[in-house]
Amino acid sequence: HLNRKSGPSSTRLMVNGSGKLFGFALNDLSDMGVGWKINATLVTIIRKDVLRFLDAERDVSVVKSSFKPGDTVHYVLDRRRTFNISQTLHSLLPEVSPLKNKTFKTCAVVGNSGILLKSRCGKEIDSHGFVIRCNLAPLEEFADDVGLRSDFTTMNPSVIPRVFGGLRDERQQESFIRRLQQLNNTVLWIPAFMVKGGERHVEIVNELILKHKLKVRTAYPSLRLIHAVRGYWLTNKINIKRPSTGLLMYTMATRFCDEIHLYGFWPFPKDGNRNPVKYHYYDGLKYRYFSSTGPHRMPLEFKTLKTLHSKGALKLTTSECTYA
Repeated sequence: HLNRKSGPSSTRLMVNGSGKLFGFALNDLSDMGVGWKINATLVTIIRKDVLRFLDAERDVSVVKSSFKPGDTVHYVLDRRRTFNISQTLHSLLPEVSPLKNKTFKTCAVVGNSGILLKSRCGKEIDSHGFVIRCNLAPLEEFADDVGLRSDFTTMNPSVIPRVFGGLRDERQQESFIRRLQQLNNTVLWIPAFMVKGGERHVEIVNELILKHKLKVRTAYPSLRLIHAVRGYWLTNKINIKRPSTGLLMYTMATRFCDEIHLYGFWPFPKDGNRNPVKYHYYDGLKYRYFSSTGPHRMPLEFKTLKTLHSKGALKLTTSECTYA
């Protein structure tokens, strides 16, 4: 229950992950936007609750004064292993948080589900005051459905081997450089400190940014961000092993955005009409949606977001857009 009966310390979302997988039928979701209205009081309550766990402004990125070259850092998800802060990485750390003192009336957080295909949501997404996108997803060839604008783009290190072949040859590097140039001096958010193996991809990316003087504002999330976000959801009885990038972005956005609209969040292999839905709108990646071995619990996350949508805390778009 998203009211204050539980006292001022927690919103208590109470979305139970046990029993029925969803607690709703997929065909119930086609008209979720009808009659939706923002609940500004609830938005404020959630923002205050989130701020008890993380300082989203500070945790969005470590800053230059946090480290010096050569400092030893423990990986966030593997505390036994360490790496050293390179001169290259240190030179790209921002002086201040890229979202310091920023607020926005409306924000779009854009996931990468195939539910976006044929949605015609591009213009609506681009109309928001701040647009957050996940994992450097391609935009140009899908612009009608996903839009082109991006103010804040995440890039997991795993994208480098999976999409850009590890940047081993000149053609791969040129493709990657072109994609970063499209960011047009907006924020590129790289989770650099998560697990061993990612740091070599991050280092190649950072070297390319410096070598080609690419106009991007790099940011690297704090070492405590994932644990803080997970802690917030756990106190609301949402037992998420490791928050997805989309859930991280929503949670952080509660600090900066008065009204949050989510697009491309859909963890199911079929839509409400039983048509197949691609895992990503831009590739053929297969995913075991309900696997307990994966790091994320996408259906539980979605159920949680749907609950928040129904209470006016956020707007979750899962169907065609009708933006005029």
